[in-house]
Amino acid sequence: MHTEAWIQDAWDAAARKIAARTSRRIGAEFPHGSHDGRYQVTAPSYWTAGFWPGLLWLLYRDGGEPRLKQLAEACEERMDEVLADVGRLDHDMGFMWTLTSLANWQITGSAASARRAMTAASHLAGRFNINGRFIRAWNHPERTGWAIIDCLMNLPLLHWAAKHADDPRFRHIATAHAETAVRHFIRPDGSAHHIVRFDPETGERLGTLGGQGYADGSAWARGAAWAIYGAALSHAHTGRAEFRDASERAAAFFLANLPEDRIPYWDFRLPAAAQEQAPKDSSAAAIAASGLLDLAAAVHGDKQAEYREQATAILRSLTDRYRAGDDEEAILLHGTGNLPMGQNVDRPLIYGDFFYMEALAKLRGHSSFWSPQPQR
Repeated sequence: MHTEAWIQDAWDAAARKIAARTSRRIGAEFPHGSHDGRYQVTAPSYWTAGFWPGLLWLLYRDGGEPRLKQLAEACEERMDEVLADVGRLDHDMGFMWTLTSLANWQITGSAASARRAMTAASHLAGRFNINGRFIRAWNHPERTGWAIIDCLMNLPLLHWAAKHADDPRFRHIATAHAETAVRHFIRPDGSAHHIVRFDPETGERLGTLGGQGYADGSAWARGAAWAIYGAALSHAHTGRAEFRDASERAAAFFLANLPEDRIPYWDFRLPAAAQEQAPKDSSAAAIAASGLLDLAAAVHGDKQAEYREQATAILRSLTDRYRAGDDEEAILLHGTGNLPMGQNVDRPLIYGDFFYMEALAKLRGHSSFWSPQPQR
């Protein structure tokens, strides 16, 4: 497979920075957002805990030094304290253990990592609300009936568990949640709600919330990216056309509403006056690009070429306009974490870095850790 020179150069430059600089300071910690050129670390229980070890696994798989593997394994071991405390676990177990234990198992065949991934999948499946056919988000008592668009990305862990344990219950839960997301989260125009509220007893839909977007009814850019990628993954794991169609609908909305540089503002439906001062979200662009490459693999002909070209154009813009310099240990600038809460606004984000590198890896012929994998 021929790789354009800029793609290889972008990969090599980021890989050098991570191996020679960032990993030597971060070590087996859990970075989230970067302030003043340095990543700030969080607890191993935070939802972003998997992205740094996942990034290390991407590099190690590509011929990186054994030290990167050792750091990723140390992160995974540190997360055992969280896996043993169900009160600290929520819907983001897929984010956390797909990029640690499942990645380790895929690359090394580690039996211990497979056990960790199965434990996380079992806890995740336990959050399924049968009447509402959704996986509950968060643990707050007042949020018993809440679900979020992000959770589509957690479902590949359940699909893997179904195959690994030869137990279809995990697949049934993942598919049911995906059906609910396509029906209740992704609007007819392809935009997405962040939060949908259900009655936890009856499963009836009660309403929606703006969450990390501008307002209820707006279109949070990262949520739009989760919709593209998550629905494409559900199609990859099930082969069901409705999930591919939902991903295409979300992709059409995302692409049609991008500004000239192809990197979205943090919400697509900001008032004109607010947009003038609004921050961009490079993480949403990176997520969408990686998701578009999976969507390209699900279609044929002109559509396949279009999605691949659109993903490549987004990645080229990120590389040319949003890549950090030597004074910053992160890879991408101008991410927006949670603007309504004032958290990591216009800063590098570890998940932006991860999905940027994951998408570059796909352009270089590699699969993602979320994709269906041969069973060992």
